[in-house]
Amino acid sequence: MAQPSTLYRFRVDLSDVDRGVYDQLDFRTAMHPSESMPYLFTRAIAFALNSGEGLEFSPTGLGDPDAPAMSITNPGSGRVSLWVEIGNPSPKKLHKASKAAESVKVYTYKDPTLIQKECQGQNVHRAEEIEIYAIDPKFLEKLSENVQREVKWSLLLHDGALTINWGDHHESCELKIYYLT
Repeated sequence: MAQPSTLYRFRVDLSDVDRGVYDQLDFRTAMHPSESMPYLFTRAIAFALNSGEGLEFSPTGLGDPDAPAMSITNPGSGRVSLWVEIGNPSPKKLHKASKAAESVKVYTYKDPTLIQKECQGQNVHRAEEIEIYAIDPKFLEKLSENVQREVKWSLLLHDGALTINWGDHHESCELKIYYLT
């Protein structure tokens, strides 16, 4: 019998100074049994940093390898305006994403040069426009300590510095931005 997913609730006081977005977010996401805590927290951070009207997690989660981790679809045209991937997506998936969406972003807790190297010599549509956001794995490990199923964060992004406060703890790291090519 397969293990069930675990549901996490995130309440995030967002201060994204870099985008000029200040909001209170309340969202739930399921952690698949094969998913790691750094992957889950990378998804939550990506969701917060891309929050906007229509942002949705993939309805099938990890069950559909061709779907984005999260996206925004324009209700008028049906076109995907934002496609977000987590981890280390394949060149084939990035090619598909950049053909289907106006903007593609990857949030990774792994070495971003691995994605760049894997895509070298591959046919990836608009590769030079694909943004890769690297989050320090040690930062995510600190967030994972003593995690509860209801997570309350105060998240600040200012000049590329990402700071998360929860309870009487806080952690910071640089959110490094790379491009696929």
